[in-house]
Amino acid sequence: MDEIRTGAGGEAEDKPRKKRKALKLKDLGLGVPATGGEVLRDAREVAAIESHWRDLDGGKPSKGGKKLKYIDELARLQFELIKLQEWVRVNGLKVCVLFEGRDAAGKGGVIKRITESLNPRVCRIVALGTPTEKERGQWYFQRYVSQLPAKGEIVLFDRSWYNRAGVEHVMGFCNEEEYQEFLRACPLFEEMLVRSGIILIKYWFSVSDEEQEKRFTERMRNPIKRWKLSPMDLESRKHWVEYSKAKDAMLEHTDKKLTPWYIVDADDKKKARLNCIRHLLQQIPYQDIAPVELDLPPRQSDDGYKRPKKSKQNWVPEVY
Repeated sequence: MDEIRTGAGGEAEDKPRKKRKALKLKDLGLGVPATGGEVLRDAREVAAIESHWRDLDGGKPSKGGKKLKYIDELARLQFELIKLQEWVRVNGLKVCVLFEGRDAAGKGGVIKRITESLNPRVCRIVALGTPTEKERGQWYFQRYVSQLPAKGEIVLFDRSWYNRAGVEHVMGFCNEEEYQEFLRACPLFEEMLVRSGIILIKYWFSVSDEEQEKRFTERMRNPIKRWKLSPMDLESRKHWVEYSKAKDAMLEHTDKKLTPWYIVDADDKKKARLNCIRHLLQQIPYQDIAPVELDLPPRQSDDGYKRPKKSKQNWVPEVY
């Protein structure tokens, strides 16, 4: 959460500016400034990235290092993702990427940075909710199979069939027999996916106890992030060690040569985003496909067409 600026005396600054006083969420009983926080940071990030796209000449991402600038590299990586997307579409590839990890590990932030520059008709997100009564009576993998990528498609799973190895097992939403069957069947299921032509990539976002607590606290206090925090997230804190054991068992059974797990150190969100996207680009050999040159056709002539009067239409008021 952004800190409230303080004056020389250390008191929270609440003096009105020249003509307008910024609306503060604390005035609504919510506690943090409405003009700052994650929304403003994200808007600035997007604007900065888009300005970089104009200057990109198709060069590869830099090698990194201490002087690396987050926005510079993110813009270059997103430019490469656009090339990858076109390669996948033209060549009819089927790409499936799983994002797993502890709550507040930063999976959503990475997925957001991957998709914000891509065509949603090519790259889509799957974030399934609690299974319905009908789905509970199906083969466990069935509802996930219907979401798998078709030719020319990239699908990003924000949590996946590995729910059974994690939250369902730890919180008692499945019995021991169902859990053991999952550990036995999952490698076979994923092998079938790969042999069918699907490119399967699995990421586990690792976050420390201290960092998770910090992010949970921020979500509790920040209305912009409050929706991200569920009662189940809080309950998971009570079962930290059990989740750790479940993760170890999951990796032991499903980290195979054909379908390996890739662990992302996610204590630093920005570094985790860059590292994950860069690694993803390296998993699929692609080439830059030059877009087809287009000519803008001349506009059709009016031929006596007269536009209706604006007064007869409902226009949105120009407040800004």
